[in-house]
Amino acid sequence: MTLIKFEPLREFETIHNRIQRYFDDFTSHGLTFSDSFSPRIDISEEKNQINVTAEIPGVKKENIKITLQDNILTVEGEKKKETEQKEKSWYRAERVYGTFKRSFTLPAEVDSETVEAKFENGILNVTLKKLDAKVQSEKIIELK
Repeated sequence: MTLIKFEPLREFETIHNRIQRYFDDFTSHGLTFSDSFSPRIDISEEKNQINVTAEIPGVKKENIKITLQDNILTVEGEKKKETEQKEKSWYRAERVYGTFKRSFTLPAEVDSETVEAKFENGILNVTLKKLDAKVQSEKIIELK
């Protein structure tokens, strides 16, 4: 008999992600509810690793911080606004700036000592090596 770990808040995370995608669709059509910058992130899993790819255009490498704690990967940083010139006349200003912080619970246990991160041309790639799954054997408990 296989036991499945009960995670009562996992369903709320799924609902949150669906609502977030709904609002993200508005921003992709030019409708915004706030002036905050939030990079798009893809997470994929292979046999021995988890890959995280984030689009973070216009952000300098030194303004990005990546942390891994308790199997939660956090990517945070800041997209700084260029200094305004008073003699400019703006016809349209759609780009958003500001700080961002995205956190994700990874789908498998990973080795925090072998994480690799590369940032090139506005694309962040993080590779996390998965730990071998612990095989738990069934233990019979004797009644007294």
